[in-house]
Amino acid sequence: MGWLFGWGMGLVMLFGWLLPLAAVGLIVWLIVGRGRSDSGGMAAADGRRRDPDSALQILRERYARGEISREEFLQARQDLGASGPSGDSTNE
Repeated sequence: MGWLFGWGMGLVMLFGWLLPLAAVGLIVWLIVGRGRSDSGGMAAADGRRRDPDSALQILRERYARGEISREEFLQARQDLGASGPSGDSTNE
């Protein structure tokens, strides 16, 4: 009957499992790789780099909408390390 029913069939079955697993691994690697920026840091969910002042900006927006009180705003701003009205470390 030849090699088809001996080792040949085993190799066909082996590659039949390895190729789909390699394809899935490649897809996962590509998806995870897209979440990283060029400098090795993580990108935001929409692909943009995170702005270091984004937390302070979100805090200002929440205060402007009335979601937090002035005391909560001032405490959170202090916790973030910004002391001036615009977050530039100047005195009020």
